[in-house]
Amino acid sequence: MSIRQMAKARGGAAVAVASVMALALAGCGGGEQPKDSQKPAASQSQGAASQKPAPQASNSGAATEVIATSQGASGIVLEINSATRDQDGYLTVNGQIKNTGSIPFGNTAPWRGDEKTASPASVAGATVVDNAGKKRYYVLRDTEGRCACTTGLVIIKAGESVPFFAQFPAPPTSTTEVVFGLPTFAATPIKISG
Repeated sequence: MSIRQMAKARGGAAVAVASVMALALAGCGGGEQPKDSQKPAASQSQGAASQKPAPQASNSGAATEVIATSQGASGIVLEINSATRDQDGYLTVNGQIKNTGSIPFGNTAPWRGDEKTASPASVAGATVVDNAGKKRYYVLRDTEGRCACTTGLVIIKAGESVPFFAQFPAPPTSTTEVVFGLPTFAATPIKISG
């Protein structure tokens, strides 16, 4: 076989391999996708449309359930969505911090309380007060001093809503209401569930 014939054979083999690969890829992706998207698409979109409102309603219902609200400076609003006592002896407060103003809000440092190193840019300054038991509870800490709370709160953009949580030792089960406090916000009573 001459060099010219070998080059033609190799070139032909390369073209054949490229053609087979192109057909294989087209068969895997292009051929199957329209079949799946054409026939079931109508039923999937109808099913998705009928299924979407229920999860959105339940999510928005959970998100819009506000058990307490407190107004802060510069259009910042603190909304508390839940205060749940668990069987392990913790009270977890969940909520949202919303910037209803027209400019970004960056004065979040007071929310950390006296905490300067282990939990910067956090809500470590939050407290709950059991007025009946005459006790104040502070945010829980791990062995390295980090808070059991939301961290990384540096700037809240205009119109942004940031979720937060803070975990405390749970007051006695006889206590059903506590007063939640976060520096720069007015203290607000909240009901405990669980």
